[in-house]
Amino acid sequence: MDVIPAIDLLEGRCVRLYQGEYDQSQVFSENPVAVARQWVAQGAARLHLVDLDGAKAGKPKNWQAIEAIVRAVDIPVQVGGGLRDRQRVADLLSLGVKRAILGTVAVEQPDLVAELSQVFPEQIVVGIDARDGRVATRGWLETSAMLAIDLAQRVADLGAAAIIYTDIKRDGTLKGPNLPALRELTEAVSIPVIASGGVSSLTDVLSLLALAPQGVTGIIIGRALYTGDISLKEAVKAVGPGRLQDIPPDLGRSTWA
Repeated sequence: MDVIPAIDLLEGRCVRLYQGEYDQSQVFSENPVAVARQWVAQGAARLHLVDLDGAKAGKPKNWQAIEAIVRAVDIPVQVGGGLRDRQRVADLLSLGVKRAILGTVAVEQPDLVAELSQVFPEQIVVGIDARDGRVATRGWLETSAMLAIDLAQRVADLGAAAIIYTDIKRDGTLKGPNLPALRELTEAVSIPVIASGGVSSLTDVLSLLALAPQGVTGIIIGRALYTGDISLKEAVKAVGPGRLQDIPPDLGRSTWA
């Protein structure tokens, strides 16, 4: 199982939101590239980038920061936020991004998900962001009538490589992941599921590791890494080998703690 640090980009800075609220953002760094390098040094095998401005605007806005991060690290990077047409996805992948994360279009343009999954096999992931079990879209500013589990089954049939499931009410709260919702989701689909939202401790990490046999293949962690509630080095060690052989012993905790 991968432990995947999240880097949320807002106006070129590394921030964290509380329950997806843009007016409740906390800036952790003015230099996202330095943040990315730190997570690599601490053992990350993959990075999760979200263009928050892009998610709200409907088109990528933090292109420069994304490109700089991709060039600065030697591990796979997955990116979401504002990817709502084929050209922008193609442009993003051409930068060296490993996987593009689709959100709003999975609800509004399912045919595009199928097309992109065929054109870019194993590179299209769908982010399902749920509020009370229903899918939120457009940077979490709107909530659709579609149930998260129904969307999961649809995109699995359309050829998506994986699903990233985020419980919005847990995101940024450090209150723990929504385990029952994750279990229900993994029972409904046969493609990998990556858990996101609320992870606050190694206990949470291990509770998600217990879902690995059901298809949870990754854990995205945000605020808890930045506050120091979770040591990335310890989390990677808890779930698997990661890149621990490369980690100096003094890089076990975040410098933001």
